[in-house]
This record gives sequence, structure tokens and C-alpha cells, in this order.
Amino acid sequence: MSTWRVFLSGEIHTDWRETIMDQSNALDLPVEFSAPVTDHAASDDCGAVILGDESNKFWYDNKGAKVNAIRTRTLIEKADIVVVRFGDKYKQWNAAFDAGYASALGKSLIVLHDPSLTHPLKEVDAAALAVAEKPSQVVDILRYVIRGHLYR
Repeated sequence: MSTWRVFLSGEIHTDWRETIMDQSNALDLPVEFSAPVTDHAASDDCGAVILGDESNKFWYDNKGAKVNAIRTRTLIEKADIVVVRFGDKYKQWNAAFDAGYASALGKSLIVLHDPSLTHPLKEVDAAALAVAEKPSQVVDILRYVIRGHLYR
């Protein structure tokens, strides 16, 4: 059985990634997970720290976004499945961008969010092959598509 590559994109303030990875590992699913840099400070500061400081906030953020895009684009392009989680506390424009990028590449897209976000994410949800509300549902989808059996 081949290894499936799953990119976990989106909100960084809860343990949803660890939940999916732990449950998948417990089921011995042949999955290799990847993710963007989830250290918020490192993600924000990488461009200026590596390439030189910027006094203008636009250029400071622009450098960081571009450096982060090297990782994100590469891992999304290599992924078999892209899971994008939207939390309710912050506006995750980067997550919406990742979902659109994955969709444009024809990647299998799973969106994960609370039902209260259904209306604002209706276009993103329409591009997804599945919309889950809980990390355990993502694991169930992975188990089903990898093993080809429905577990009840």
C-alpha cells in the first residue's frame, strides 16, 4: 500500500492537526502529514530575519509571505489530499488562499469548520470534495479512501 501525502492547512490555535495525526497513526494509516510553519512568530518574522529587516510593515509582511509560500506551495503541490481548517476566532485569509490554490491544482480538498461558518465559507465548501465539522470525520474520510471500506 502506498503512502498518502496529506497537507494540513489553516488555523494554528487549536490541536486539530495533532488530533488528526494521532488518530491516523492509531489506525496505522499509511499517511505522511505536512503543514505550513505553525509557529506564528516564526511565520510572521521569517522574511525579515532571513532577508533583512523592513521599516514598512507592508514589505515586512510581503517578505514573510513569500518565504512561507515556498514551503506551502511546494507541499500543496506534492499532496494527494489537502485539509484546510477554518477556526472561528480569526479570519484565515491564508487558509482560504490555500484552499483555492489546492482546488486550482485539482487536489482532493477537505474543508474542516464549525457549522456556524457555512455561509461565509460557501464558495470554499463548494470547491471541496468533503466538508467536515470534526477532526475525527477527517480521519474517517482518510480511513475510508485509503482502505476502501466503510466502518460503522
